[in-house]
Amino acid sequence: MLHRSLHDLRHITIIYSCFSKTRPQKAATASVRWYKLRRKRSAQQVLVEMSPPNLYLPLIDLSSTDRASTAQSIRQACMDHGFFYVINHGIDDFVVNSLFRESKKFFDLPLSEKMKLKRSKDHRGYTAPYSETLDTSSKFKGDLKESFYVGPINDSLNQWPSKESLPAWRVTMESYYEKILNVGFRLISLIAIALNLDEKFFTKIGALDSPMGFLRLLHYPGEIPESDKDKYGASAHSDYGMITLLVTDGVPGLQICREKDRSPQLWEDVDHVEQALIVNIGDMMERWTNCTFRSTLHRVVAVGQERYSAAFFLDPNYECVVECLESCCSETSPPRFPPIKSGDYLEERFRVTYSQ
Repeated sequence: MLHRSLHDLRHITIIYSCFSKTRPQKAATASVRWYKLRRKRSAQQVLVEMSPPNLYLPLIDLSSTDRASTAQSIRQACMDHGFFYVINHGIDDFVVNSLFRESKKFFDLPLSEKMKLKRSKDHRGYTAPYSETLDTSSKFKGDLKESFYVGPINDSLNQWPSKESLPAWRVTMESYYEKILNVGFRLISLIAIALNLDEKFFTKIGALDSPMGFLRLLHYPGEIPESDKDKYGASAHSDYGMITLLVTDGVPGLQICREKDRSPQLWEDVDHVEQALIVNIGDMMERWTNCTFRSTLHRVVAVGQERYSAAFFLDPNYECVVECLESCCSETSPPRFPPIKSGDYLEERFRVTYSQ
């Protein structure tokens, strides 16, 4: 089964230190656990794909008081997978259930009503199915999902459904936004420690003094027309920003590919873990770390079930210059990417994504 509770994971608690290449036999800390990914063949996987044995995705416990150990565990997760689970993050079930309830109410509206809030040039509002192609190399144009963007809640650029139609919608989204942003800040401070930096490093360089955090509500259809059977809910892509924090309704479909250049590509299913967030590294964090931390390719395949999720993209201040950290380059490992303003990078990625 792909749906597991935290109780089911107790028997596979295995820990290893930050720089270890293999898993030791004894646990060293309670800040991270490991959860095996199970491969499930998809009708869209037409190439032969061999699954490596013992592939595990780390489970990071944010309630741990040992910040150094937790940071080391995050470092290893970012180097090995670019993905990890986070538990004890402080967002309770009521908040998440309310988020999905209100999200469903919006996506259940007639298309004509949703299009009144069509995505603006500032990337706030509704995107209809087929309006986005994340994998620009794909022969299939237009992903199956529909979505809704909510930007920073302290500005005036967001679009909201009317209180008459969805009275609790805005307050629900703002409440979740504030909570998930706080979790994002906590993770970024741990990532800074993991990079041997001051925990407030990303704030001090101007990345997080006015962050561009985007909450994206996502709805994937259950029934798919025969003409769309070969399309993806979300085609293969990496995320653009610093980190992404994802919550799902438990329906499977998310897959990761750790080796972007491998042929054929190996795709693994990401299991749902109750009360856990799924966190992944974005492109700008990969650029900062000179690929020490990986921005992992991922996609969502259609599984014949309706699926809801909410992704929070923590992006730097648009004026922040993203350039290789001194600790992540050397004479033998020079910077792989030129410096770039966060806003310039994000706008170019959006332009390509929506111009197909």
